[in-house]
Amino acid sequence: MTKRIVTLTLNPAVDASCATDKVRPVHKIRTTNERMDPGGGGINVARVVNELGGQSFAVYLAGGRSGDVLDELVADAGVMAHRVHTRETTRVSHVVYEQSSGQEFRFTPEGPTVQPAEWKAALDFIELLDFDYVIASGSIPRGTPEDVYARLSVMTKRRGARMVLDTSGPALAAALEEGVYLAKPSRGEFAALMGRDLEDPRELEAAAREIVASGGVEILTVTLGHDGALLATRDGIAWLKTPEVTAKSAVGAGDSFVAGMTHGLSTGESISRAFALGVAAGTATVLTSGTELCHKSDVMHFWEMLTQQD
Repeated sequence: MTKRIVTLTLNPAVDASCATDKVRPVHKIRTTNERMDPGGGGINVARVVNELGGQSFAVYLAGGRSGDVLDELVADAGVMAHRVHTRETTRVSHVVYEQSSGQEFRFTPEGPTVQPAEWKAALDFIELLDFDYVIASGSIPRGTPEDVYARLSVMTKRRGARMVLDTSGPALAAALEEGVYLAKPSRGEFAALMGRDLEDPRELEAAAREIVASGGVEILTVTLGHDGALLATRDGIAWLKTPEVTAKSAVGAGDSFVAGMTHGLSTGESISRAFALGVAAGTATVLTSGTELCHKSDVMHFWEMLTQQD
């Protein structure tokens, strides 16, 4: 039987979204379509895994009244979870869709400072769980060491499980030094990691081959926004174009990609078909507004389109 996919979110958020005709300074902005969702990389991943028919378990840090609201939203989303209480308050992010321009404004606080006992408690709890895959997704909060995901990788490998990583900066670099099963940086995050411009597809391919050959990651995927995604393994390079859609919001698209691909791998799909499921999930999420994520019917539709290209 497939085990639950465990996700870790060290810097979650209560994600609020709304729409307005025009964003203007000083004026009172009247909004519509208000909604609140549980947010943060790993929590979003868990939501999408469940939507696709998988089983997830989310571990996250949360504090204060906003942390209590996050608990309610996680429960309402049907996600099994464990909260590690923090002394400082969970952040609240805002997404505002401007109808007159079609632009999206995203306000993302940096979040709380986490105490050593708090992030350590999250890792300790994960070690008690039974899982095949653990997904560490999102930024690390202040007070957390840069090697926190590398430490999680050590524990995961010791357990004979696989770690999936979606983060950036020093935390990404440190984890790749330890080694992970699957990593999903964006093109910009990957360019920052490699220290060079990767706009040229040939340069991007060369960098992807380099990082896989180094042993830092077994499967590398680089998301390219509306241009699709790249897949690199020791067997070679593959590209997938994103299906043409009218995007409403990019919020959670990368998290949805991670959820789709990991869910595919966990259910026995080949790497290439799991990669296509990731692209399909990311594409389906941009069809939804604000902080809403993908719907399974849309994901399956795009997955069929993408796998027909094989």
